[in-house]
Amino acid sequence: MSELSDQNSKPPSLTSKQFLAESEVSYQLMIDSVKDYAIFMLDPQGYISSWNSGAEKLKGYTKAEILHQHFSVFYTEQDIQRNHPAYVLQTAEKEGRFEDEGWRVKKDGSLFWANVVISLIYNEQKKIIGFSKVTRDLTERKALEDKLIEAKEELRESEERSRRLIETVKDYAIFLLTPEGRIATWNEGAKRIKGYEAEEIIGCHFSKFYPPEAIMAQYPQFELAKAMEDGRFEDEGWRIKKDGSMFWANVVITPVYDDQKQHIGFTKITRDLSERVRNEALMKKNIALHKINTDLDNFV
Repeated sequence: MSELSDQNSKPPSLTSKQFLAESEVSYQLMIDSVKDYAIFMLDPQGYISSWNSGAEKLKGYTKAEILHQHFSVFYTEQDIQRNHPAYVLQTAEKEGRFEDEGWRVKKDGSLFWANVVISLIYNEQKKIIGFSKVTRDLTERKALEDKLIEAKEELRESEERSRRLIETVKDYAIFLLTPEGRIATWNEGAKRIKGYEAEEIIGCHFSKFYPPEAIMAQYPQFELAKAMEDGRFEDEGWRIKKDGSMFWANVVITPVYDDQKQHIGFTKITRDLSERVRNEALMKKNIALHKINTDLDNFV
């Protein structure tokens, strides 16, 4: 009976020390298995006291090579000269945590862009026993961000060159309209052709340049609608300057869209063709006079 009783009895429970010891072993095995992050411990002075497989993969040092070295070995000369490693530990000790991104040095001397999180570690008696340090290689992300910044800068410079180029064009009025048809920009050519200063005209509706009969017929709105429908609108007709005088204009209106294909307005390019119209009228008069002279000669 006693033997049966012994067989049915539960195994003795683990003591708290045994449980803690097994938990620590399991935890260490888990840390060692992580390969995408360098995870290791520093003592209160910043010397390395543990090393996982992710740290070896990322930084290139074996555990035997790196244990008991100061963690400043991973920092660039510039960071060391400005005492950045000491600042990192001081901040982590003061705040309980420190996060940073910057260039770090591998064993072979090559650089990688790192995200670093350093956390303060206490024992059961609330005494500081060191720091945990988690490092992730973000070099690829950094390269993409740098390319994006470079592309944005190139785009900004290109837009600035285009803006300056448009502003200096004097033979064409080139300006932007809002989706509702209000004037948003104004170049030198627009000032020369239409007579308005930028501060006088920006914010006004572009129908200001049209004769009363065109406004009554809602022709400006028709132009914008056709530009949206066809992707472009071109027309010739009489337009009005600031002084009230008329000029014959060739007008091209084109819708403008942003990167998300959202309609943000229109470009409007106007050219003064009054001289051409005058020349055409003069040519017609010359042709008519020539015909009259020819008819007279024939009659004589």
